[in-house]
Amino acid sequence: MKRVIIFLITLYRNLCSNNMLYYCRFYPTCSQYAIESIEEKGIIKGLFFLVFRILRCNPFSRGGFDPVNPVRDKLPLGERG
Repeated sequence: MKRVIIFLITLYRNLCSNNMLYYCRFYPTCSQYAIESIEEKGIIKGLFFLVFRILRCNPFSRGGFDPVNPVRDKLPLGERG
């Protein structure tokens, strides 16, 4: 099932998203973010992350670098600031 969803996202990215006149205000793009979140978190949690990301994609958002797993999540508990 995971491969099917990732295939559909890739299909969207290749057929639709490249032809649109807007740009993504985030890096990685929302479609790449979707693929990474589903691969790393699983289908349910990955789609939840994607929905939250899409809700933040609006004219009032600054955008910028927004990885699925920020560096602070990878640090041991005692080293988090």
